[in-house]
Amino acid sequence: MTYTVQVKVMPLKDLLDPQGKAVMGGLSNLGLNGVSDVRIGKNITMQIEAASGDAAKAIAEEAAKKLLANPVMEQFEISVN
Repeated sequence: MTYTVQVKVMPLKDLLDPQGKAVMGGLSNLGLNGVSDVRIGKNITMQIEAASGDAAKAIAEEAAKKLLANPVMEQFEISVN
C-alpha cells in the first residue's frame, strides 16, 4: 500500500532562526504588528510504499534522522495519511 507521509522539520526552540527573524522584521515593516517568534522550517511530503502505516512511518523516521533533519539543530514531526 502507498502512504502519504509528511515530515515537518523545524529549528530547535533554543537556536537562533535568522530566516524567521528576517520575516518578522519584514512583517513589522509592513505594519503587521502583533506577530512574534516567527520560525521557518521545512515540510517534506513523500509517497512511501509499505505494508502498514507504522512501517511507512518507520521509513520516514529513518530518512529524517539520516538525511532530512540535522538533529543538532532541528527537530522533526511525522504524520502518515
